[in-house]
Amino acid sequence: MIQDTDVERWLREDVGHHDVTNDVPGDTAGRLVAKEEGVLAGTDAARAVFDYLGVTVTDCADDGTRVEPGDVVLRVDGPARQVLRGERVAANLVGHASGVATRTRAAVDEARSVDDAVRVAATRKTTPGLRGVEKRAVAAGGGDTHRLDLSHMVMVKDNHIAELGLEDAVAQFRERASFATKLDVEVERPADAPRAVAAGADVVLLDNMSVAETERAVDLVAAADGEALTEASGGITVETAADYAATGVDVLSMGSLTHSAPALDCSFRTG
Repeated sequence: MIQDTDVERWLREDVGHHDVTNDVPGDTAGRLVAKEEGVLAGTDAARAVFDYLGVTVTDCADDGTRVEPGDVVLRVDGPARQVLRGERVAANLVGHASGVATRTRAAVDEARSVDDAVRVAATRKTTPGLRGVEKRAVAAGGGDTHRLDLSHMVMVKDNHIAELGLEDAVAQFRERASFATKLDVEVERPADAPRAVAAGADVVLLDNMSVAETERAVDLVAAADGEALTEASGGITVETAADYAATGVDVLSMGSLTHSAPALDCSFRTG
């Protein structure tokens, strides 16, 4: 859910202290138009911007829709000053979110070309202040949001293991976590994957492994305990998603879905 405080922050950043360009009388209509092919996302944020400004959104395409150049994403009607005040913020939000959704859809399509069951997930490598927008964009692209914040799942990372040791770290966090919270344990070598299972991992994160190493680790986890999920992460791209999916891993986690997705080019037009 988009909060008014989010919208106020976005508008304050764009308008600044002395804006004379948007002091236009009367009412106008406007439309946000896609200039390239992609998957739409971020319309809830754009709608929130215009709602906050008292501008009526008269038509809006659904997130997850494939758009082509020239497609109208949304239409608005209201005071010209407010339409112009909100148009760049709305266009930026939709462009950025749609870029995330487009990259996510591409990765999902590649991975599921070899395994219909594999999940493509985002990470916490999100833009500060825009995590909600970006995570919803991942979902619009057909991806899994993964944990939204630190409270959603316990991840035993390399730094924890370096400080406490794998087994002791898992035991400590398991004791403190709710019964409803899963433990995701990171390992960097296939040989350590069964150790994570034995220690009580619900998910074994195979970090920065090659395709061959990932396949080996997946086999070792299956042999140790068929219940634990496997998650590959670290440097996976759209181009390599199918190769990793073919290893039998359950989840592909890709930071590039959010931190490296180019914005979808959109243009706002009035009149």
